[in-house]
Amino acid sequence: MQSLAENWLVLSLTASAFFLGLDAFLQQLPIMLFTLIGGVVADRYDRRLTLMSSQWVQLATAATLGTLAYFHVIQIWHILALSFVTGTAQAFGGPAYQSLIPSLVGKQDLTNAIALNSIQFNVARLIGPLLAGATLAGFKRAGVPEMTAYAACFGLNALSFLVVIVSLMSLRIKHLPAPKKLQMMEELREGLRYVRQERSIRALMVLGAATTFFGIPMLTLLPVFAKDVFGSDVEGYSMLLAFSGAGAVVGSMIVAWLGRFPRMGVTTLTVQVLFGVVITAMALNRSLYVTYLLLFLSGVALMIVLSCITSLVQLIAPNEMRGRVMSIYLVAFRGGMPLGSLVSGYVASVTSAPTVLTVNGIVLLAVSAYFLMKNQEIRAL
Repeated sequence: MQSLAENWLVLSLTASAFFLGLDAFLQQLPIMLFTLIGGVVADRYDRRLTLMSSQWVQLATAATLGTLAYFHVIQIWHILALSFVTGTAQAFGGPAYQSLIPSLVGKQDLTNAIALNSIQFNVARLIGPLLAGATLAGFKRAGVPEMTAYAACFGLNALSFLVVIVSLMSLRIKHLPAPKKLQMMEELREGLRYVRQERSIRALMVLGAATTFFGIPMLTLLPVFAKDVFGSDVEGYSMLLAFSGAGAVVGSMIVAWLGRFPRMGVTTLTVQVLFGVVITAMALNRSLYVTYLLLFLSGVALMIVLSCITSLVQLIAPNEMRGRVMSIYLVAFRGGMPLGSLVSGYVASVTSAPTVLTVNGIVLLAVSAYFLMKNQEIRAL
């Protein structure tokens, strides 16, 4: 709900694709700056408590955003600053979050668990935009000030963190720190050395970064696409997001059903080639109903690719270094999001959103095809 409301609010305040990209960039920038340190923290300290602290900070930023909107004093710099703070919390919470999953299930069920975890996230991606669109449109029809509707979306998001925090409090997982206590920077260097020597993880990180750099801007630019190509309002934008979310739910369910299957690497690369084709087709298409279908298919493909890549990295990483390995992976994986969003947002502001998506789709297709034909490390997994 907050994602849709925030994107539409940024577009309403600035009418600029660049600021949409900048907001996404600032939310993801701390992932690049602090996630490696967050990985060391996840290996040193209780991962559950680290994740809870991250949730409290995100609750505070959502509540602040809601308060500023409610009192009609919100400005674009408020949104950008709070996005950076939220991203900082996620930079420490992300490695702890990823590292907790293998503590809850055995290795034989890890791929299924990651896929099921993706399902709950993507069900929220499906329901959230519809709720946000209905809330904003309903308040508008009732004659309630638009900012009050935005405040409702942000406020509900703040309250939702309480549910997450209570759930984390119910977990009873004994923290098992790494057996040797080095200085923090030495532990970080140890993790970097491991990743540098493990060629399959390096290849997966490059693939993950390419996926987010060229694939995620499709979602970042969706408000501009909805407004400029189809002349849609916030309800039309919410429908586009909902179809993408529905596809992601189906993609996650497919991975959960398959579990750990043979030739996982080849399958991942093949689906990513198709993902590039779908992005390109969506950029060139001008039919709303065909766009719904393509967004659904893109959601399926994106979730299969991301779930499989994450599962493979989790399976390869040893437990005592998983926090650091996952933090390095998250830097590569999530680092592509802000850079891709910023570059695509800027180019879209001087050209058009469809042009940017066309180029992104073609490049992603080419990168995936190259890995499929040339990279033995991923094909062997």
